[in-house]
Amino acid sequence: MTVTTGTARARRATSDRAGQQRATPATRTPPGRSTVPGLRVEKRLLRSGHTLLGACDEVGRGALGGPVTVGIVLVDASVQRPLAGVRDSKLLTPAARVALVPRIRRWVVGHAVGHATAEEIDEHGIIAGLRMAGHRALAALPARPDVVLLDGNHDWLSSPRRPTLFDGTPLAEPAPPRVATMIKADLQCASVAAASVLAKTERDALMVRLAGQHPGYGWEENKGYSTAGHVEALRRLGPCVHHRQSWRLPELATPDCDGLWDDGTRPVVPDLAGGAVAKVGPTDPTADPVADADLDAEPVAEPGVGRGMGLDVARGAGGGRDAADGR
Repeated sequence: MTVTTGTARARRATSDRAGQQRATPATRTPPGRSTVPGLRVEKRLLRSGHTLLGACDEVGRGALGGPVTVGIVLVDASVQRPLAGVRDSKLLTPAARVALVPRIRRWVVGHAVGHATAEEIDEHGIIAGLRMAGHRALAALPARPDVVLLDGNHDWLSSPRRPTLFDGTPLAEPAPPRVATMIKADLQCASVAAASVLAKTERDALMVRLAGQHPGYGWEENKGYSTAGHVEALRRLGPCVHHRQSWRLPELATPDCDGLWDDGTRPVVPDLAGGAVAKVGPTDPTADPVADADLDAEPVAEPGVGRGMGLDVARGAGGGRDAADGR
C-alpha cells in the first residue's frame, strides 16, 4: 500500500494549481485582446439609440508621397456576425486584402473611400487633409451615419463648429455625425478593420498607377512610404508633384545634414517656388515627427475635387447581402 504524506499532498496540490494556471491563457483570452475583431462595440453603439454606424480608418498618413486615404463602411442592426477573415489591413497580405474587398462590399450597408492629395496636404496640413478625405468619403456614402466609430484617440474628422446666419432655419447645415474614438479599433472592431482594407487596397492600386507615371521611386512596392529605396530615389531624382514637399524629404537637406534632423532643427532648404534659400526654424521635439498640422484648419475645397492628382478623390456605393459572408 502506498502512503501519501502531507508534504507529498501539498506538492501535488501546488503542481495541480500551477498546471491549471498555465492552462488558463490558452483557454481564455482577456477582454480586448482577441486577434479576431468582433462587433461588440458596434452593437453597443447601435443599441444606444443610433440606427446607422459608420466605421472609419485611414491609410497613408505617414507616407512621403501620394494621398492620405480614408475608408468608411456603414453597418446597422442587420449586421449580426463579423465577416470571416477580416482583419486590420496591416495584418493581411496584399492578396488577402484584395480577395476580401468584394466580400466586404456585400457585407456592409454602404461603403466609400476618399482621398486628399499631396498638394492639399502641403497647403493645409495632414490633419486637415485627413478631415478633407474623411468628408469626401462621407459625402460619397449612400446614406449619412448618425455615429462614426473612428480608429485612434483623436477626432480628426469633425470640423470646428462655427455659427452661421442660417442656424435655426431650414437652410442650416445638417448636424455632423457624432464621432466615437477608440484606440486599436482596427484590431478589435470588424467594421473598422473592413474600412481599413477598403482604404488600403484603393490607395495601393492608386500608387501603382502613379508609379507608371513617375518611375524610379518604387511606388509599386513601397506605396510612397519611407523605405531605403524610396529615400535613395528622392536623393537621386528629387521629388515629383505627388510628393509632400512641405515635409522633411531627404533631398531637401543640406549636405552636412544629409537629410537628418537629429539636433531638433530643420536645415536650410531651397525655396521650391523661387529657388531662394529660406531658413526654417527649430521644431518642437514633442510635435508630430511627420508634419506639423493646424488642428482647426478648415480647408477650402470642393468635396469631390482634389488638386494635384488628376482623378476622383471620393468613391462610394451601397452594400449588398450575402449570408455566406456572415450576415
